[in-house]
Amino acid sequence: LGINPRFTGSLVMGGATAGACVEIAAMAVQNGMANVVACIFADTARTSGNKFGAGAGGEDTWAVWGMLGNAANSALGMRRHMALYGTRSEQLGWIAVTCRQHAAMNPNAVMRDPITLEDHQKSRLIVDPLHMLDCCLISDGAVCILVTSPERARDCKPKPVSILGMGQGHTMENLRTPDWWYLPHQARCIADAYKMAGVGPRDIDVAQLYDNFTVAVLFWLEHAGFCKTGEAGPYVEGGNRIALRGDGVPINTAGGNLSESYMQGWLHVVEGVRQIRGECGPRQVKDAEICLVTGRGMTLNTASAMILGQ
Repeated sequence: LGINPRFTGSLVMGGATAGACVEIAAMAVQNGMANVVACIFADTARTSGNKFGAGAGGEDTWAVWGMLGNAANSALGMRRHMALYGTRSEQLGWIAVTCRQHAAMNPNAVMRDPITLEDHQKSRLIVDPLHMLDCCLISDGAVCILVTSPERARDCKPKPVSILGMGQGHTMENLRTPDWWYLPHQARCIADAYKMAGVGPRDIDVAQLYDNFTVAVLFWLEHAGFCKTGEAGPYVEGGNRIALRGDGVPINTAGGNLSESYMQGWLHVVEGVRQIRGECGPRQVKDAEICLVTGRGMTLNTASAMILGQ
C-alpha cells in the first residue's frame, strides 16, 4: 500500500486477537499515536491443509496421552458442565442449528444449507462429546477493520460505530486449578467491558459470541449474564432465546465461526459493526443499538470483549 506507519504492532492471542487489536488501536488513537489504524488478519488455513491437530493443553507433553486438537480442551469443559448441571449434547445442537439458520440469510456465509438437530447428533464425534457440527470451519480469508477518532469518523460515508467498553482476561493456569475448565477470566473480561460502557446484560440487543465450538457459546451466555451458571443448556434448547426474532438476545447473526467462516473471531467484530449500522438486511436485529462481541484463544488462556454502540 506504500504506507510508512507511525504506529504498528503484531499480536497473537488466537481467537481473542481481533478484539485486542481493536482495543489497542483505540488506545493508540485516543493517545494521539495514530489517526487511523487498520487492524488486519489473513489466513489460508483451508488451502494449506491445516487440521489444527497439534498437542492440546498447557504443555506439549499432553499429546503423549492423546490430548490432541483444539476441540480437546473444550470437550473437557463440556464434560464437566454435563456432570455438574446435566447439560446435554442435544442442547449444543441447538446452537449449531441456530447459527446455520442465521448463515442461510448471509450471502457471504460458507455453509448455508439448513441442518437439523438429527443432523447434529448423527455427525461424527471429534472429541467426545463434541460432534463435527459442534466444530468451527477451516477457512481462507482476510479481514480489515478501521479504527479512528469519533471526529474523523463523522466525516466518513458509513455510519460511525463507537467502542463503548473494552475488556481482556488472561490466565496462566490450566488443569492444576479446579475451576480452570469454566474459564472465569472470560467472565471478568466481559464484566470490565460492561463497567466501562455503563451497561449490563439487559442492555445488549445482539451478541457475537466466539464459537470455535458450540460449548463456547454455552459458557459465554453464562459469563455475560444472559442466564445463571449451569443454566445455559436449557436456555438454548429449542433455539428461541438465541435466534433472530426470538425471545432473547440473538447471537452470531451472520453464522459465526460454525457456519459463516472461521476468521478466528474477526468477522464477529465485523458483524457487530454491521448490526449497529443496520446493514444486515434479512438478518438485521430491529433497533440494534448495543452489541457484545467476545473472543477467546491460545488454549483458552486469553479472552477479549467489546461493547459496540451508536
